[in-house]
Amino acid sequence: MSDTILQDSANRLFGDLATPAVVNASEEGVWPAALWQAVEQAGFADALAAASEAPGDLSGIIDAGAILRAMGRHAAPVPLSETMLARWLLAGAGLAAPEGPLSIAPLDRESVFTLRREAKGWRLSGRAAGIPWARQASAIVVIADGKVARFTPAEADIRPGKSLAGEPRDDVSVDAVLADEAAPPPAGVDAMLLYRLGALSRCHLMAGALDGALALAVQYANDRIQFGRPIGKFQAIQQQLAVLAENVAAAGVAAATAAHVAAKRGDLAFAVAVAKSRVGEAAGRVAEIAHQVHGAIGFTHEHRLHHLTRRLWAWRDEFGVESEWSIELGRIAAQRGADGLWGLLTE
Repeated sequence: MSDTILQDSANRLFGDLATPAVVNASEEGVWPAALWQAVEQAGFADALAAASEAPGDLSGIIDAGAILRAMGRHAAPVPLSETMLARWLLAGAGLAAPEGPLSIAPLDRESVFTLRREAKGWRLSGRAAGIPWARQASAIVVIADGKVARFTPAEADIRPGKSLAGEPRDDVSVDAVLADEAAPPPAGVDAMLLYRLGALSRCHLMAGALDGALALAVQYANDRIQFGRPIGKFQAIQQQLAVLAENVAAAGVAAATAAHVAAKRGDLAFAVAVAKSRVGEAAGRVAEIAHQVHGAIGFTHEHRLHHLTRRLWAWRDEFGVESEWSIELGRIAAQRGADGLWGLLTE
């Protein structure tokens, strides 16, 4: 399916159902049941798994990215990116995916889960902080000791928390014999790949939120009258909007390029490192400028802008901040050496 057609469809769905009232209610702990039901009925949760031509294949990642970009543009408060990745992992391992929203763990490189065989099944042990929507998830999916496993919130100790955007980010600790089976993932799929795909999902979400912030800033600059004319007619505002648009465009290209690299089985490590670094940088710059253009109104709870900028600040911290991915880029460049650097940049 054309990613433009798919993104238009996703934009309509999220535009209709992820209203400011729904987002605000979600931050108060109300699960957006109608929104999630529509997402599942549209097939968005299976966009990555259903398009796989073979276990572990990433053919559907471009379509998945288009959906996530639309989701980010409307600040939709559902664990769609996590569910996409979890269902893709389970399908690749030949495990059934439970109904409802899913999550994945961990969101950092330091947290490690261990899995060992016991007489009664598989014992999973480990802890991770800031897991998205853990308490609302039907199951949380991990890769531990070379196997894909899933556990339910009832099998873990979950301490509720929130991100800066007001979305559930829970601390999870588990040491239990799982009720479900574990299985090896497809060749080439490991915890590091899942981490990179998580970072790429955040790039698409941020790219969408950046689109939304740009649209709001341009609209406000055209509507706000000062000294007898729209503030968008003033050169200083035009310069700010130009920088904002430049960062939005660069972030979109970086995220889309990384998705195409993943679909073609290219150098995903380099592509994701570039994308997460560049999109995270854009997130900080765009949030700053968008609030400057809006002035005081942009900081009020009633305005839509904070739904986007708070998610930008939250998402840029998940699956590695810019400095972490910049270090990764340095390692990759050093490994290639002086003769390999030009090829790394142009391939």
